[in-house]
Amino acid sequence: MLSVKMALRSIGANKMRAALTMLGIIIGVLALVVLVSLVSSTTDSITSEVSSLGSSLLTVSIRDDHGMPVRLEDLQDWVDAEPSVSGISPYATATATGKYALESGSVTLYGVTGDYYEINGQQLIQGRYIKQSDLRSSSRVCVLDETTAEKLVGYADCAGEVIALDGIKYTIIGVVKADDSIISSFLSSMTAYIPYTSLIRLSSTTGTSITNFYIGPSQGYTVPQAETAMKELLLRRFDEDEDAFRISSVNIIEEAMDRVNSALTILLGSIAAISLIVGGIGIMNIMLVTVTERTREIGIRKAIGASHRTILVQFLIEAVVLCMLGCALGIFFSWAILQIVSIIVAGTSLSFHLQGNVVMWSVIFCFLIGVIFGLYPANKAAKMKPIDALHYGG
Repeated sequence: MLSVKMALRSIGANKMRAALTMLGIIIGVLALVVLVSLVSSTTDSITSEVSSLGSSLLTVSIRDDHGMPVRLEDLQDWVDAEPSVSGISPYATATATGKYALESGSVTLYGVTGDYYEINGQQLIQGRYIKQSDLRSSSRVCVLDETTAEKLVGYADCAGEVIALDGIKYTIIGVVKADDSIISSFLSSMTAYIPYTSLIRLSSTTGTSITNFYIGPSQGYTVPQAETAMKELLLRRFDEDEDAFRISSVNIIEEAMDRVNSALTILLGSIAAISLIVGGIGIMNIMLVTVTERTREIGIRKAIGASHRTILVQFLIEAVVLCMLGCALGIFFSWAILQIVSIIVAGTSLSFHLQGNVVMWSVIFCFLIGVIFGLYPANKAAKMKPIDALHYGG
């Protein structure tokens, strides 16, 4: 405890020099804590948004139909044949110009069936969703999300209104709750859902065969069970060719995000570690200067009985205290910066905060830097001979 007080007294006697010395440590801690916390918080938010799409969501992409294209009737047959599958909805996309009165804009069209509503966890706030009868007759009806309704029509309570999509009139039959996730915030276009068969007629780029569809597992069955059942069914259809299709789930996306987060954390952590090492070299240089300045003090203390260990511990603790003060300031400034960033992005679903594990590793790393880079100056001071130190004229 006495050594710590002496270290603080020595640091306080040279405040400006101590502040400049700690600057390298402060910058290193800032780089480590802020950058890693920003990346980690962002990937956590994106992963959470992906999970909100539905952890039970399975996506199938047909790459090679082996001359046996998938039709709507096939999807219904598969649902009837597989108890683990509650619903299957094909999906296709196209872009159209939406117009209502004097308002117009680019609209992303999703061709879907009624099962899409349950599989993707959508919520109706007005009207109804697409029915089987709409598919059979290729009805010119559409469902808008809340944001699109407000942008294009002017208000969300718009069921029964008629809009034009590429010049073709469509009746709004329902409005679903807007997707306010961070993923959708990057998409600037408006969204409309129309019967899958209507999209095929409207879009010249969409073929009649189904190449992409969503699968929802039945209640009481797990996602892996539904995936296994669908895989076996598709293998039978496509002559046991595993490359003919691909089944993916939200879990795959989450795992990919975890891998990206880990890679970025290691990369940013390595860059910050270099900054901390540079700061440690600065501390070692200043401690060597301090030892030289206090040579006569060291000689006096040794002359009155101070041991090698006592001198070594004193200067080593001084280096560690200097390093830990820089670490504490770096963590405080990191917290302040993250608070400011959180205020700036307050209107989004992003949330930034200190990562406890990053703070812990920062403290441990700074302590080790203080010990490693303080050991040489402390050992140099401890090895001084009393007579030489007392005769030092610097």
